Amino acid sequence: MEPNSWELEGEGRMSDKGISLPKTYDPSRVEGRIYEWWESKGHFSPQINPWKKPFVISMPPPNVTGQLHLGHAITATLEDIMIRYHRMLGDPTLWVPGADHAGIATQNVVERELAKEGVKRTDLGRDKFVERVWQWKDVYLKRIDDQHRRLGVSCDWKRERFTLDEGLSRAVRTAFVRLYDKQLIYRGTYLVNWCPRCQTALSDLEVEHDEQATHLWYVRYPLIANGWSGPQTPWPDPGWCAGATQFITVATTRPETLLGDTAVAVHPDDERFKGLVGLQAVLPGVGRRIPIIADAVVDREFGTGAVKVTPAHDPTDYEIGKRQNLPEVSVMTEEGLMNENAGPYAGQDRFTCRERIVADLTATGTLVKIEPYTHSVGHCQRCATIVEPRISTQWFVKIQPLAEPAIQAVRDGRIRIVPERFEKVYSNWMKGIRDWCISRQLWWGHRIPVWYCQGCGHQFAALQDPDRCPQCGSERLEQDPDVLDTWFSSGLWPFSTLGWPEDTADLRYFYPTSVLETGYDILFFWVARMIMLGLECTGQVPFHTVYLHGLVRNERGDKISKSLPDAARYDPIHVIEEYGCDALRFALVVSSTPGNDARLAPARIEASRNFANKIWNATRFVLNNLDAGFVARPGEQALAGQSLVDRWIISRSNRLIGEVHRLMESYQFGEAARQIQEFLWNEFCDWYIEMCKIPLYGEDTQERDAARQVLVYVLERSLRLLHPFMPFVTEALWQALPHEGPALILAHWPQAGPVDEQAETLVQSLMDVVRGIRNARAEYDIPAGKRIPAVIAAADKTGFLRQQQKALCALAHLDEQALVLSESLAQKPTHALTLVEGGVETFLPLEGVIDLDAERLRIAEEMEGLTQRLADVEIRLRNEGFTKRAPEHVVQRERDKRDEIRERWAKLRSRLDQLNAL
Repeated sequence: MEPNSWELEGEGRMSDKGISLPKTYDPSRVEGRIYEWWESKGHFSPQINPWKKPFVISMPPPNVTGQLHLGHAITATLEDIMIRYHRMLGDPTLWVPGADHAGIATQNVVERELAKEGVKRTDLGRDKFVERVWQWKDVYLKRIDDQHRRLGVSCDWKRERFTLDEGLSRAVRTAFVRLYDKQLIYRGTYLVNWCPRCQTALSDLEVEHDEQATHLWYVRYPLIANGWSGPQTPWPDPGWCAGATQFITVATTRPETLLGDTAVAVHPDDERFKGLVGLQAVLPGVGRRIPIIADAVVDREFGTGAVKVTPAHDPTDYEIGKRQNLPEVSVMTEEGLMNENAGPYAGQDRFTCRERIVADLTATGTLVKIEPYTHSVGHCQRCATIVEPRISTQWFVKIQPLAEPAIQAVRDGRIRIVPERFEKVYSNWMKGIRDWCISRQLWWGHRIPVWYCQGCGHQFAALQDPDRCPQCGSERLEQDPDVLDTWFSSGLWPFSTLGWPEDTADLRYFYPTSVLETGYDILFFWVARMIMLGLECTGQVPFHTVYLHGLVRNERGDKISKSLPDAARYDPIHVIEEYGCDALRFALVVSSTPGNDARLAPARIEASRNFANKIWNATRFVLNNLDAGFVARPGEQALAGQSLVDRWIISRSNRLIGEVHRLMESYQFGEAARQIQEFLWNEFCDWYIEMCKIPLYGEDTQERDAARQVLVYVLERSLRLLHPFMPFVTEALWQALPHEGPALILAHWPQAGPVDEQAETLVQSLMDVVRGIRNARAEYDIPAGKRIPAVIAAADKTGFLRQQQKALCALAHLDEQALVLSESLAQKPTHALTLVEGGVETFLPLEGVIDLDAERLRIAEEMEGLTQRLADVEIRLRNEGFTKRAPEHVVQRERDKRDEIRERWAKLRSRLDQLNAL
């Protein structure tokens, strides 16, 4: 045994009885110093061991846009649990930290900061602006790293990476050039998602859709028929349609885009429009003649069944236009203003134009009606601006050749997704995947490594910046001004961080990585792209398991965000400063299950802090019962001379270790943590320690020594089990206990021994009897310190209970002198409360212990009060005005209150019946 090899200054103190701890646990005095000690000793850095398979996690790189939030906290917690667990298993364990440059998000943040100074990025120019963003990155990356340290992450800081580092930039260029040379990257002009605020293209995944209340505008398009030929000028007088006698009416949610209509479409089988297909209509407000066409994509149930076709401003219309060979007329600028094709509306904001054109349509009589309508509207994920479909020249990845191998990798089991239901979600999405738009019209990011020769027009990609055209030798080269989508560089993360494309020792040993842990909300943004690019660039899957956690919500079920009025309560650093890191980590993990959203209430964090205090006080108790000469016997020697109660707690500990190991291997971390807490709080602290006080305070030195040995043995192994979840308090306590090795972070994961079914059964029967008596005492308000008589008929457990008589009386607060314990009773006591627990009958004579008449009266009065409260709640729940208008969580609270009142009333009814039967 190694003596206490390391102590926090002022925390562990040696007395004549051994090591003692302060009365209360103060995380602020412990966590920072422990983390610095771990890091200074190099405990986070693995050694390459060719004889052992490593366990590797690549940290999902947080964006350098600001500080961490609870989403990062749950990621850090779950990954650190896995890392610490595998480190204790003896695996060479690497956790690669890093951060993402987050092109569009970081550029937006810095632009907002510049706006406070009255400066635009265009005022600075590209180079100066990028310089300002690097300054931002330096500040916030340090802040993020410091916050991760506060969260206890045991990652290898020596291997920290940033997506714009020189090495990762080389990886990005290499991947781009390889895909380009294989013709998997191409440049083309297509309809893309466009953010007028960010002034860049977006991928489909960067557009968030939500349902919005708007309108359907029904507009009449005059037909060219019956001798009327329509206006003769492109921008006619508002009264130009007066000569029209026939119309086709369309419904639209975007009247401003009718300026770009190039057709009206109907379904080919719609009998209402059979005679109109092939005719022409005149575009209101523009005067352009457009054909009426038939296309099977038209929804006959939408509006009138006839729809306007605007190929330059709608994805469905774009596809119709390609099939029907329609012209594409763009009517908006990059900023979302109406352009020259919008005629008299040119220069207006798109939504101002909507109001003006609706007014003009009304004035000319071509607006038939307006109806309320709800539909899905796309917004930029980063700035929430409504996205505009726009024809634009962009760079794309031909995705299907990459998607097929990625689908197969999950299908054949090389990659497992936890929970399993997301495998189907992944597969379905990948099968319908469209080419990936990877160019962004930004300044911050990886510049697209493509050059255009101004001499011969040659276009080429290159790993190194070229000085001349490889085709004609001209030095007049221009690099593409766009940057790559952030997810392109992030998609290389598992291997670029290990040195790819170079053949490094880290890449050879640590790749493929082991587990990718992240939120289910970026399964497609990031996870799918890592799988595709990993297979394409390395020929191997980037990880064997994907673990998906859910969103963190508050107790009401709201997604926690900065916009919530009580958002500060959920800031991870604020929580750590109030409750400690271990409390936050433990609350997060016990609140979560794979793939499901977690509800995190402050009460749960407080309960986790109480758990940390509980094990602190339990360890203090153990230490206070060890004298300076105590030597913990190793392994099985610690179990010599054990009593049946000792055998019980050791068996329960072994059972727990086996179950926790199973749960850890199956990624059920929340349940593993819950079971450890249940064992330590309930079985070890509330039961075993209380039962141990009898030998500890008794005269038998052998029994006292045996109890000490088992206390230390079980507690030390329990701290090892708990360490991945609550690393700081467990390390501090483990260092105070007798232990082997320099640090708990490096200690071996405990191994489960045999279980003792007989000991578990017998001690459980003792606990059942005590629990029954305690419940009865609480129900009848018997003072905790009052010793009461009891008569117990225990059948075959009588001998065991006699052996444990002192423990039974101490735990249940029984009068040992008035205790009657036998196998059976010839006559049952009168005026006694009867309890049957675990095959043992217990009789508690209440006469003389409590005033039976007063108790009957008290119960009756409480039942009467509950009846009135129940009536009030039921009236509220029958009120449809309340149940339909009140928030769901408020209504549910009333339902819960109703159920609680009913349950309490039923218990009181049963208790009154028992009293009346005495």
